[in-house]
Amino acid sequence: MYDYVVTDSGIERKFVEKLDTAREVVVYAKLPRGFLIPTPVGDYNPDWAIAFKEGHVKHVYFVAETKGTMSSMKLREIEKTKIACARKFFDEIERHVSHDRVKYDVVTSYEQLMDIVGHETV
Repeated sequence: MYDYVVTDSGIERKFVEKLDTAREVVVYAKLPRGFLIPTPVGDYNPDWAIAFKEGHVKHVYFVAETKGTMSSMKLREIEKTKIACARKFFDEIERHVSHDRVKYDVVTSYEQLMDIVGHETV
């Protein structure tokens, strides 16, 4: 456990500041470069693993990729393909291991993350 997180961008820095103070977040981690999902176009390393307080959000475990923009013009083709593969990878985990508890998505802010995981009690 560390008291600080090394971020790769201003977007990640803002994101982690929100994670640090969020009441619904139990623990989060910037995933190490060695955490890889194999894809046909090369290994993919998502940015974050986040665990929320059960009963406060719809998805207890969340793996996130933070991006400054989701404009397809700004994302390189290979990056879009890796993200699409990661979606399928986590869909399979959710389907076989923990239905409706693990979620993967790409977000541009903590607020967008909260819109995805939902604020309602399960």
